[in-house]
Amino acid sequence: MRLSDTVPRGASREPLAPGTPCAAPTPEGRPAGGRWGRPRPAAAGPSPAGDLPDSLWARFFVHGPYALLALATVVSAASAPAFMTAGEMYAAGGLVLVALAVEWRWSAIRPGVPEHAPAAQLHFALRTLIAFVLTWLNPLYAIYAVMGYFDATELLPRRGARIGLLATAVSMAGSQSGGLPPASGMNWALFGALYLLNASLCVVFSNIGVHEAERARQRITTIRELEHTNARLEQALAENAGLHAQLLLQAREAGISDERRRIAAEIHDTIAQGLTGIITQLQVVQSATDPALARRHVDRAADLARQSLGEARRSVHNLTPAALEHDSLPEALERTVRAWSDDHGVTARLTVTGTEEPLHDEVARTLLRIAEEALANTARHADATRVGVTLSYMGDEVTLDIRDDGRGFDPLALPPRSRTGGFGLAGMRARAERIAGSAAVEAEPGQGTAVSARVPLVRHG
Repeated sequence: MRLSDTVPRGASREPLAPGTPCAAPTPEGRPAGGRWGRPRPAAAGPSPAGDLPDSLWARFFVHGPYALLALATVVSAASAPAFMTAGEMYAAGGLVLVALAVEWRWSAIRPGVPEHAPAAQLHFALRTLIAFVLTWLNPLYAIYAVMGYFDATELLPRRGARIGLLATAVSMAGSQSGGLPPASGMNWALFGALYLLNASLCVVFSNIGVHEAERARQRITTIRELEHTNARLEQALAENAGLHAQLLLQAREAGISDERRRIAAEIHDTIAQGLTGIITQLQVVQSATDPALARRHVDRAADLARQSLGEARRSVHNLTPAALEHDSLPEALERTVRAWSDDHGVTARLTVTGTEEPLHDEVARTLLRIAEEALANTARHADATRVGVTLSYMGDEVTLDIRDDGRGFDPLALPPRSRTGGFGLAGMRARAERIAGSAAVEAEPGQGTAVSARVPLVRHG
């Protein structure tokens, strides 16, 4: 006796077996559990139920077939007296035992079977066939047949999975249309429509699964690239931190070295030159027979001592030289040249060319110190009779030239720097280079000496 026999001909027939048209595949075209129900990484995509954890789906693929078979058997047995003959009941009971044996055997070998292996395909085919026959005997056995929607993509390759889904759709459409085989033309039409619906939904969900799988792979690839990029960034940040610490140490050492050179240059320009002038004045006093002349040189030595002490204090605090405190560079140079000429009895003259500009304190101080050092060298070594100092404003730079008619020297045959001298030329170059300038010396034996400094014209303020 068929289930269709209990429904009046022409009456509407509700689906008698629960089931979905096609289980929504994961982005990889299969349920969220891994191979044969083993858990998949979370990045593989959502599970068929969307919000169920992967671990639940892993257990479902292990125990779900038994639960669905048991539920289908209980429901079918309850309706058997009305819908099945005695022979069909015995046949269904035997097939249930066969289905249990097939599921038990598959549970035993499943962990060691490769994905989409022939054994997996054989298991799917046997179960689908058994579920189809059971649904033929009683439409409510579609509860067990619905398992094919869930694991077709797990057990079968891509093309085989679609065939498996379409085969499962036969049992589901037969159950939903009132039983197999259809009892009338209307049942056949209903079966055909339901089968097309089930098959179409399976194809649609399968295509969606393929696209979702591709997007999931792209997301996974992007995430991995971001992880690699983050790892490289962390490594670069660690390296940068090390380089930063190294640069701080080098900057500190460079600052200490630069400050030492500055103090050494200031000592040379102030204390050393001042002491040299004092010694010169006292030597004149020792050889002088005129008390008035001796007194004048003693007073000059005292003035030099006071000036040197004041300049030394200003150098310690890195302040502007006293000569520039209230005067411009040309005025400070004029006083310096005139005082040097008076002290050493050598004719010296300052010439200023170009349009005078208010210079930055560091630029003016550098040029003044270079002039003082060049004049001191001239007094010590040149034995000159005339000295000319020229300050030139030339648009974007300032030049300072100090020329004498002394004995000159060979720039390529300078003696090595000693602890008692030789700092002057190197000190002038270092001062100019500190403000992105340069200093050069031109000299020939018997032809005098010329010192030329070129520095950027940086205006005051």
